[in-house]
This record gives sequence, structure tokens and C-alpha cells, in this order.
Amino acid sequence: MDRAGFAVADFAGNSLGGYVALRLAARGRASSVVAFAPAGGWAQGDGSYRDTLAAQRETIELMRRTAPQADVLLATREGRRRATSALAENFEHIPEELIADQMLGVAAAPGSHGMIEHALREGWPLDPERITCPVRVVWGTADRMLPWPGAAARYRSEWLPHADWVLLDGVGHCPQLDVPLEAAELILGFTAPGR
Repeated sequence: MDRAGFAVADFAGNSLGGYVALRLAARGRASSVVAFAPAGGWAQGDGSYRDTLAAQRETIELMRRTAPQADVLLATREGRRRATSALAENFEHIPEELIADQMLGVAAAPGSHGMIEHALREGWPLDPERITCPVRVVWGTADRMLPWPGAAARYRSEWLPHADWVLLDGVGHCPQLDVPLEAAELILGFTAPGR
């Protein structure tokens, strides 16, 4: 941002990206944040995030084994359903090429295990009192990766109870895949000038 000359920006992020957007807001770098199911919201003492990180590690290994055969796997409706089951409830409209790109991206991400280890050591620190910009948190009620409401407990009760909360019934972990038009409207309607 500094190199590009941006002091602040509007941020939208999903999962880890939502958490990063909130961390940037706490640093004073955000003019607004739309966070889709941001990671890090488990209640103090809730160790279930370790299970989520273990599942992430398994997913990475699965993608490394299966991504080379993505074209065969995604050629069937059942293959596309299985490839998207952790992310979206409504998958029929997601292009095969996008699913394949996501699989390849997960398989090729060199820093993923390091990020998991860091989260296991450090947890999910956040300075919510330093977040002064408008924040919208969007969560799908059918989120399998960060299940509602447990994975949002700390955000709802301690960190961001004042945020604009939007629940999407029957939507999974990635609203931008599940209901892309609605997700775009939730971002643009919140970050547009003169909101």
C-alpha cells in the first residue's frame, strides 16, 4: 500500500482474508471493511480452531494429490460438488475453470503450512478498539469451515458487536462463490462513496 501510495483503502476479504482486513483496519489502514466469515472469532478458550487448522492441513494435502487430475474430477457434477462442498452450498453456477484454479492455488501455496503453524502458536490477536472504520461482517448460516455462530462468538460478543452484521441463510463459507451477485452488492453497497 505504501509503495502504491495508498494510506487507506476499502477492504473485502473472506476467511483468513477477512481477518487480515480487520488487522489492517486495526492499523488504521482501512476506510471500511467487509469481512466474509473472518477467521479468528472463536471464543476465548475455545480450542476448536485447532480442529479447523487440522482440517486445513488435510485439505492442502488432498489438493496436492488431486489437483493434477482436476480436469477429470471436475468433469462430473459429483466431482464439482465434492470439490466445492467445504466452500459453497450452491455450486452449479461455478465455472469448472474457477474450481480448478482454486484447487491448483491451494496445492501450490508455499506458505500455507507456515501460516497454520503460526496460528497454532500465536492464536488470532486483534486490537478491536483500534478499529474505527465502518465494518460489515457477513456469515453464511451453512458455513461448514467456520460454522455459525460458534466461529463468530468473539467477534459478536467482544470485538465487533457494533458492526453491521449480515446473515445469509443457506450460504456456505464463501458467499462470493455461493451467491456472487449478493456478495458483490454487500461489498459495493457498504463501500460505495456516500453510503
